[in-house]
Amino acid sequence: EVQLVESGGGLVQPGGSLRLSCAASGFTFSSYFMSWVRRVPGKGLEGVSGITSSGTTTTYADSVKGRFTISRDNAKNTLYLQMNSLKPEDTAVYYCARGSASSNYRGQGTQVIVSS
Repeated sequence: EVQLVESGGGLVQPGGSLRLSCAASGFTFSSYFMSWVRRVPGKGLEGVSGITSSGTTTTYADSVKGRFTISRDNAKNTLYLQMNSLKPEDTAVYYCARGSASSNYRGQGTQVIVSS
């Protein structure tokens, strides 16, 4: 059974940083492209970032480029998202996904609130 468990969310002030983690199990993590997506209140899912199975290639939404960094540790079956210079518009529930941003394999999410 595919399991994805996100952690690391919380309340942070504008300009602050958070590091999200996603612990994966039930599949061969190192074989899959992985993504971070987010759901902004009142809006649909938005693809935030993606990373190839080897970690050599990454992609970012324009809205987070230069501020967020995706990475993975295949030995630990863990996906990360380092979020810096956070803005109020980054407030959302963040999910990791196996595969692309449109994948149905997602975790339960972790809430990020950026507010002063």
